[in-house]
Amino acid sequence: MTTVDLPLLPLGRGVDLGSERGVECPGDLPSASDPDLVARARAAKEALGSRVFVLGHHYQRDEVIQFADVTGDSFKLAREAAARPDAEFIVFCGVHFMAESADILTSDEQRVILPDLAAGCSMADMARLRQVEDAWAAMEAAGVADDVVPITYMNSSADIKAFCGRHGGAVCTSSNAETALEWAYQQGSKVLFLPDQHLGRNTAVLKMGLSLDDCVVWDPHRENGGLTPEQLHDAKMILWKGHCSVHGRFSEETIPELRASIPGVQVIVHPECKHEVVLAADLVGSTEFIIQTIEAAPAGSAWAVGTELNLVKRLAADHPDKRIVFLDKTVCYCSTMNRIDLPHFVWAMESLVDGVVVNQIEVDDDTETWAKVALDRMLALPGKTHKD
Repeated sequence: MTTVDLPLLPLGRGVDLGSERGVECPGDLPSASDPDLVARARAAKEALGSRVFVLGHHYQRDEVIQFADVTGDSFKLAREAAARPDAEFIVFCGVHFMAESADILTSDEQRVILPDLAAGCSMADMARLRQVEDAWAAMEAAGVADDVVPITYMNSSADIKAFCGRHGGAVCTSSNAETALEWAYQQGSKVLFLPDQHLGRNTAVLKMGLSLDDCVVWDPHRENGGLTPEQLHDAKMILWKGHCSVHGRFSEETIPELRASIPGVQVIVHPECKHEVVLAADLVGSTEFIIQTIEAAPAGSAWAVGTELNLVKRLAADHPDKRIVFLDKTVCYCSTMNRIDLPHFVWAMESLVDGVVVNQIEVDDDTETWAKVALDRMLALPGKTHKD
């Protein structure tokens, strides 16, 4: 992951708020080296027509997102793919676990393509199936497994979703994590929350009324997770030691500096941020919540946003009447998401035009069956807030 230290600067042009105006933020991604790539992408998409449906996650580069038929969070995109049964090819401009979810929810006749197989997710990679199975065995040995309901965040691999399906658990998004936990505590007295400890902790403490003492962290790299049987017996929330490499970078120490330099600024962050950052923020919510809140905000308002930089820059460009700044001093894109660039996109699309399917994502039947069980349990929860 490449980072560059920068002063706190607004993104885009902004509006006059006091003595400062917004300026361009350094750290822009370089343009594609081949000037014909845009034309080639358009030509390939036109040649494929309705046979292809392109999905673009909010955190994608602008050079790729311009070709998306639908933009959104990971679960919305997977459901959009399922709603297009006539599309032979689903080109998912996101990361691996998202393409897996699309494959699970689409028909066997549809093929899901990830333009670059290296586009993974560091958070999802922090919970491997063997590690989770070892943790479950340790909980069985401690005599607590029968009381534990596993809940996995959407940002997890298909086999982790399947593990939760097999063991009576469910999937959640950042929007419905509270509802999922309410359901889980009706099934058992403890929750194993995978793989993001911060979303689990923030939801448990700020939404469910649990205390920090009710939460313990299972470290898969330590014997028995670094926990004693007594700690497992006493805990109500067992948090997997995982995190988002982007959202985990934000620091609560930045917020007072921002409030002092930008009068009236409102701090809005994603719940994957650390607990201390969430406590110091004004608003916390999913990616869609952040977008909708800023869209509805009045002209002249000022916002410090704690989420992925591509999205923050896009929000600033789309809302020049508002002051929008990035919460961190360090410019840091999601390095795995940014692997989906225009050259990879063009290669995947032109390959399809030539009749060659590249980088197809396929989930095996057993994993798909149990992962869908966990997803269906989430979909059966009350409310309609199934968003990241």
